Amino acid sequence: MKKLISLAALTALLAGCTDTTTTSAGYGSDGFGEETLVTENQSLNDTYLLAPAPRYYIGAAYKVEDVQYVPTEDFNYNQTGVAGIVPAELNGTKTSNGETFDIGQMVATSKTLPLPTIARVTNLENGQSVVVRVNNRGPFVNTRIMDLSPAAAARIGLTNQAKVQVQVLSDQTMAVKNATLGIAQQQPVVVEEEVKTVETVEPAPVAASGDYSVQVAAFYAEDSANALVQKMKKYGDAVVIKEGDMFKVRIVNLDAAKARGVIDALRSNEGMAPGLLKNGRWVNADSI
Repeated sequence: MKKLISLAALTALLAGCTDTTTTSAGYGSDGFGEETLVTENQSLNDTYLLAPAPRYYIGAAYKVEDVQYVPTEDFNYNQTGVAGIVPAELNGTKTSNGETFDIGQMVATSKTLPLPTIARVTNLENGQSVVVRVNNRGPFVNTRIMDLSPAAAARIGLTNQAKVQVQVLSDQTMAVKNATLGIAQQQPVVVEEEVKTVETVEPAPVAASGDYSVQVAAFYAEDSANALVQKMKKYGDAVVIKEGDMFKVRIVNLDAAKARGVIDALRSNEGMAPGLLKNGRWVNADSI
């Protein structure tokens, strides 16, 4: 089901940006903490996601250790990398664009995206997705591209760190920007929760060999993985691969065309957000 949110034009001032030439610290003197959190799932709060911010903040270029980051508007942003979790003790602190960090909301940090930005984050280990409001700078380490609030992390099964795909939702982001800057919104904005089933896509046939694998899900329970792999066999050569403590369900031996067909079929028929690997390395699921 889709929710329609009409944003009224509100007046807001665009605050000046403070230049930061270099930094190696995180939130607090010792950077982002890594913690295991269990947070109860909450329904997607579209009103919060699309609310005007105190200011629309981009900011100047800065460095983390010796790596330079240049904040910029990028409505086509679609990248993969490692995500972590913002420490819960930061609840109630001010973010870079003047909002109050709320651990119960679907929010996140980014080194370069404007604040606020609306993005979909997909855990590539299990295919689970969440729509977040990016409203703070960070993480100020070079090993992660994003940190999620505890609530957003719990929504996608993230308990420490994981490989994720981050996709900016351009329409929603523009709506929030316009509302923050006091620009009238001409059309209602649609926020889609997860993947919607519109039509049935025929599954791709099994390929004898290929460089691509599609990851459907990951489980700690082997029985759950074995049960799902039987259902996935209609889409191709479905197998269970054990990596560490997890059992990952993948459809393997696909060429690019068949991998594209499997991804489309899983999204439409099963409501899933599968991940894609090429020769064992994660790649963007929409790059083929």
